[in-house]
Amino acid sequence: MNKIISSIAICLLFITILSSCQQDKKLPFYGERHAETVKDANGAEKIDTIYQTIPNWSFLNQDSVVTTNKATDGKVYIADFFFTSCTTICPTMHRNLITVYNEFKTNPNVMFVSHTIDFKYDRPYVLKKYAQKLGVDGPKWQFLYGSKDSVYTLAEKNYLVAVGEDSTAKDGYIHQGYLVLIDKDRRIRGAYDGTKEDQVEQLKKDIPVLLAEYKK
Repeated sequence: MNKIISSIAICLLFITILSSCQQDKKLPFYGERHAETVKDANGAEKIDTIYQTIPNWSFLNQDSVVTTNKATDGKVYIADFFFTSCTTICPTMHRNLITVYNEFKTNPNVMFVSHTIDFKYDRPYVLKKYAQKLGVDGPKWQFLYGSKDSVYTLAEKNYLVAVGEDSTAKDGYIHQGYLVLIDKDRRIRGAYDGTKEDQVEQLKKDIPVLLAEYKK
């Protein structure tokens, strides 16, 4: 009997430790970082790590409305770069991303932002048709249009995603199919290959983990 009780106690202890580890789990930070001297609420100085953040931005959305970072501030969001006439990775990428959207579309703390890299053709009305074809309606998933310089700089310098024009490419553009997970403080917390189902499934698991950080 004592052996049974001991075995149960060990199992319960293991479950408690495992649960604690899961609750304390945090996603990594991506991008550049540096140490900075800051003051706490009491005015005492301390060294803190400052992580790379997404800067302020402003673009036209699929409804031809000027949309800024205020739409995503204070929310966890997933960003990607695509173009509507893409025949290579984009269809797969957004077919997988729509499953993430459907899973979190009722969560007010989660948003989606897709930047077109086709500054010549993908005007807001084109993005609108694209969104409707995907079955997306409303402000939860923003499809954004901007100048070449503004979008490309944001992609490569801030989201760390390679994009570009390429006359030798099948559709005239090249880009990485990453789905980039951003936290409520605009920091990069994950990057997932949107063409691979296993990585998209991992994104679905990581979003609640990231949201849980803000409940503590």
